[in-house]
Amino acid sequence: MPESADNFADDQASASADPREIALLDQLLTPLLEDFHYWFERSYTLLSTEKIAFLAEADQAALLERLATAQKELVAAKTLFNLSDHRVGIDAALMRPWHSLLIECQAIALRHRRHQATQG
Repeated sequence: MPESADNFADDQASASADPREIALLDQLLTPLLEDFHYWFERSYTLLSTEKIAFLAEADQAALLERLATAQKELVAAKTLFNLSDHRVGIDAALMRPWHSLLIECQAIALRHRRHQATQG
């Protein structure tokens, strides 16, 4: 199909999108993506500024690398979501590893705080 026909089909699909569906998608995804951003940043800051006593240096570096990758994926997903005028969702399969990573980071942060409290 010629490129102009593809663009027309995409424009027609976008034009026919239900405004309530778009609003719902925006209400669900915008705060979720903001939460991921917040927790990724917070976790990255902790892991890049403090030595976590119970993590091997290589493990801490690998976790930082995984966070950096997740942050890049998040930025790409947010950009596509925004460029589509919030008409395109994000596959849950993409977000599942982000969620697992955040759970892991929060568990490490909690253990780190407890370790600091007992040392203090």
